[in-house]
Amino acid sequence: MNLLKQEAEHGALNVPRLSKYILNMMTLLCAPIRDEAVQKLENITDPVRLLRGIFQVLGLMKMDMVNYTIQSLQPQLQEHSIQCERATFQELLNKQPSLLDHTTKWLTRAAADLSTPPPSCPDSPDSSSVVCPSPSEAANSLEPLNPKIVLSQGFLNLLLWDPKDEEFPETLLMDRAQLQELEAQLRQLTILASVLLVASSFSGSVLFGSPQFVDKLKRITKALMEELKSRPEEEAMLTVSEQVSREIHQSLQNMGLAALSSDNTASLIGELQNITKKENCVHSVIVSIPAHRSADPLVPQMLFGSWCAAVSARPPWRPYPH
Repeated sequence: MNLLKQEAEHGALNVPRLSKYILNMMTLLCAPIRDEAVQKLENITDPVRLLRGIFQVLGLMKMDMVNYTIQSLQPQLQEHSIQCERATFQELLNKQPSLLDHTTKWLTRAAADLSTPPPSCPDSPDSSSVVCPSPSEAANSLEPLNPKIVLSQGFLNLLLWDPKDEEFPETLLMDRAQLQELEAQLRQLTILASVLLVASSFSGSVLFGSPQFVDKLKRITKALMEELKSRPEEEAMLTVSEQVSREIHQSLQNMGLAALSSDNTASLIGELQNITKKENCVHSVIVSIPAHRSADPLVPQMLFGSWCAAVSARPPWRPYPH
């Protein structure tokens, strides 16, 4: 460096030779993705542009080295971050023992839902041919609870969480926006399933035995729900019910079947309008499926399998966002 400084002070610095030496070193040290940029610098003859380009590429090489170092140290950094996060959160818990009250209630409720026996068999004319387990047998048939199952059930409960309920789990405050987005998607699917179920009860098995008609009805309902998302729910469902009624009427005519009577049409529109209400029986049945233990055990894994895996790989808590 001193020699180069003296040559520059006396005007004897050979810039092309120095630039070539620097470019050769950069070729040896840079990542393969920077080879093209270094080769372009070799064609620059203007010393000012050449030096400016060299410093730009050196800046990129510096970031490459930083990223490589972080990537190589990632396992150690993850282990240290987990320990640091645990220690920090433990300090908060020591100062505020009630810090996780809402989370405790949330998991306790999930465990209680899993421990509750399935509902008794409904009374039906042929109920004598169905063997229903007694409450004690149902309780004994329940599988032992484990943390993953309880956590999955807790996430399913969050999909039906009341937005006005302020007792949201403290450990998931940073994920609340994502959970609300999933909740909105679940509500849309619930409405769609309810519309199809009600429509099938009025149109009969012949019409709903056509996959083309069912797909068309799903597309129409979903498109209307997306289009009317910004409008009041009652007004949107009125538009959906009228359109679904017209599609059923037209399809019945096209297939040479008897069209719906005026009374059935009015009943169909009325049923579809009331689908979004909590007291609606169809809505209640469909909503209760993912919230009860009797649902398919694969549902929590499909919805939250990757999420639960990520949670199990890190501490099951996060410090409060400040």
